[in-house]
Amino acid sequence: MISLFIEEVIQYGFFQKALLTGVAVGIVCGVIGCFIVLRGLALMGDAISHAILPGVAISYMLGINFFVGAAIVGLLAALGIGFINRNSIVKNDAAIGIVFSLFFAVGVLLIAKAKTAIDLTQILFGNVLTVSDTDRTMTLIIGGLVLLLVYVFYKELVLTSFDPVMAEASGMKVGLIHYLLMLMLTLVTVVSLQTVGVILVVSLLITPASTAYLLTHRMSTMIFLSAAIGAISAIVGLFFSFSFNLSSGPSIVVVATAIFILAFIFAPRRGLIAKYL
Repeated sequence: MISLFIEEVIQYGFFQKALLTGVAVGIVCGVIGCFIVLRGLALMGDAISHAILPGVAISYMLGINFFVGAAIVGLLAALGIGFINRNSIVKNDAAIGIVFSLFFAVGVLLIAKAKTAIDLTQILFGNVLTVSDTDRTMTLIIGGLVLLLVYVFYKELVLTSFDPVMAEASGMKVGLIHYLLMLMLTLVTVVSLQTVGVILVVSLLITPASTAYLLTHRMSTMIFLSAAIGAISAIVGLFFSFSFNLSSGPSIVVVATAIFILAFIFAPRRGLIAKYL
């Protein structure tokens, strides 16, 4: 079965594109997911992944690439959540729930109203096997940009994640770094759309990073482990998708979760077995 899968990858260009895109998304989600997990912003990732739906619908209606509309709307959602949080007594989780529910509902209404050929199921759950050359190129460009931003602002991202008070006292623009992370989170969510869809992207952001968090105490090691787990999840998920005729997005997420369960039980210092021993 594995040899057949390798033959298919070698023989068919669309499979090569799917594999390359899936691995790229797994890596970049794994990297950004580490900062999201450490800051306790898993719900924010979920919010932005749902909020980009109207941007996708508007892009299809205007005949432009969905990356453009999804990125703009995702940023608007992040800014809206921050605005409500700063200017009212409403707590952050409530602001997130209000904004992402509204954006998601508007997206569903727009898709229904437009009556276009938009496949809502594919948007919600993804299908990396249908990725086009343009989408693959955009994924690689945006993924590379996000990784470059993480490299350039690594010290600021780490310090504001662990000790924002100290970071602010040392003169860092904590609010600016936060919005930079929200920008990167939005871009990562958009590039993950074809692979796992808007509903499952939060799993690819959170699960590899949480798995790596169980396995190491070092931030740099956590990032590399998370990226590796994301890439492995994409490869193995596509293998199961091909072998058993399953949807690619859910298959990738199930593999990532299975790896997390193994780490949760067998992690050397933080696993269940180590805890009870």
